[in-house]
Amino acid sequence: MKATEARTYAHPDVLVATSWVATNLENPKVRIIESNEDTLLYSSGHIPGAVHVDWTNDLNDSVRRDYIRKAGFESLMSRIGVTADTTVVFYGDKNNWWACYAFWVFQLFGHTRAKVMDGGRVKWERERRMLTREVRQYPETQYKVQERDDSVNRAFRDEVLKHTELKLPLVDVRSVDEYTGKRLHMPDYPNEGALRGGHIPGAKHIPWSRAINPETGAFRSADELNQIYLEENRLNPDEKIIAYCRIGERSSHTWFVLKYLLGFKNVKNYDGSWTEWGNLVDVPIEK
Repeated sequence: MKATEARTYAHPDVLVATSWVATNLENPKVRIIESNEDTLLYSSGHIPGAVHVDWTNDLNDSVRRDYIRKAGFESLMSRIGVTADTTVVFYGDKNNWWACYAFWVFQLFGHTRAKVMDGGRVKWERERRMLTREVRQYPETQYKVQERDDSVNRAFRDEVLKHTELKLPLVDVRSVDEYTGKRLHMPDYPNEGALRGGHIPGAKHIPWSRAINPETGAFRSADELNQIYLEENRLNPDEKIIAYCRIGERSSHTWFVLKYLLGFKNVKNYDGSWTEWGNLVDVPIEK
């Protein structure tokens, strides 16, 4: 990512380059966090000093279909040696799907000292930067936080239903076959429980991958993102917008793009997504 491009994003401070991470490996005010779809990747080699946040075991409640609550988040942050003044920097596989997902969950708890490493694991590896299997241990902290606040960045099914009734914009970030209903899941992935195929009525189809430069794995420039989301798809940064996918990981990536890179004022991630909507009784779908 060129410095001139970074200044064109609405909030360029939330995105850092691999070079920035490389120079901050020993910065005591920074904690690097790896979060992947493939939870075995971390143990095979990770950025020196990085801690592992497993999206399944660390961020999700073990019984309810929901995220950890206040006590669980405090325990996680204390365990990985984070204080309220620590800047956390996320990166991971799949062009930062789960890095953005973890970033999003951290925002539900108000930890705003957070950034994403542009390009994720793939860019770090392509640049032949150092990886290690050493697991760094940090002194445990006494992290305290308020109760989780879902109101700003998270959408639930009733809100989505009202959103559709008001004909407000939704963004479906899945593959074209998922959007049309040809598939109930991503290619090469198992079906995660959806009984019907299709999309939420009125949703625009903007695959998450369009926001990524395929040659580098990094986010596209602000000009390119504006072309895709504002000019081509006529999204209005001042309108209420909800993004969704199948379980919320790809749509958290698009939520990050819209909210932080393009400066949309009111965008939410519907993490229930198609695994919930595709199974709901008496809700409309389109194919």
